[in-house]
Amino acid sequence: MTRPLCLMTGATGALGPAVVTALARTHDIRTFSRHAPPAGLFREPVVAFTGDIADHAAVRRAASGSDALVHLAALLHIVNPGPGMRPEYERVNVEGTRAVVEAALSEGVSRVVILSTIAVYGSSGGTVLSEDSKPHPDTAYGETKLAAERIALEARRADGTPLATVLRAAAVYGPRVKGNYRALVDAIGSGRFVPVGRGDNRRTLVFEEDLASAIALAVEHPAAAGRIYNVSDGQFHAMRDIIAAIARGFGRRSRGWHLPVAVVRPAVRLGSLFDQRLAGTLDKYLEDVAVEGRRIQHELGFRPQFDLERGWTATIEQIRRARPGTAVGDVFQ
Repeated sequence: MTRPLCLMTGATGALGPAVVTALARTHDIRTFSRHAPPAGLFREPVVAFTGDIADHAAVRRAASGSDALVHLAALLHIVNPGPGMRPEYERVNVEGTRAVVEAALSEGVSRVVILSTIAVYGSSGGTVLSEDSKPHPDTAYGETKLAAERIALEARRADGTPLATVLRAAAVYGPRVKGNYRALVDAIGSGRFVPVGRGDNRRTLVFEEDLASAIALAVEHPAAAGRIYNVSDGQFHAMRDIIAAIARGFGRRSRGWHLPVAVVRPAVRLGSLFDQRLAGTLDKYLEDVAVEGRRIQHELGFRPQFDLERGWTATIEQIRRARPGTAVGDVFQ
């Protein structure tokens, strides 16, 4: 019996291999990325297409014959991007999504799953956010991902039913994901990490395998069409607890002291004269981000399998087995 075909964009990115593994349980996989996948990247067989995500014709060729489409390709968050980056955010995140949606409609794809981000909410102001909270993105990344969501959610299939599902991912971590969590893991593992502040600020996380499972579920579940779901491990974590879990993964104990924020900020302001990213990185480290993820659990039956301890233990174990230079961590979203 012929299995359904799913096209994935951005499959060569940090999350891609985990999503390929999750989807390959039910679908044959076709990938679309700017560069050909490196040998051995995927454990499952894929048919690879290459091209630019904003090239409508190239995306349509790749989508031909597909039953489902998972859109991961994006230009991700960068601390303090220059104004010259805005057109590229628009081109990749907005026009790329438009190309994907138009290809899906023209080729009769039955379901599109768009991976978005809780960054579309902007600052929480210390409150708990949900899918019903009004988005107020405060970065080019968040603004363009929100625009991409709207393109997807407005699309309708020939029978008038919604085409797409939007998944707003919490901060993703795992052995292949890059960004500020990589720097945090490297600093803790080497013993160089110095905590700033008491670590009371909350973070919302999801392990890469759980996010991949949520994507695969959204592709298949009939109730997912036209819906927005936050995807997390279902908990809010104090920053100090994340630091402690990473330290335990390395067989270390987290430090019992911290530097007061009031002492660090003047030094960061001075350092920002030489590196403008420092202030933004500190602000993200201290930011409180509490986004609930109950809707996808109630409506689709999603059950995250990795809590903070299990997720970071798995991450550190895979880091230790990996070759030197393997990327770890994720962007603070």
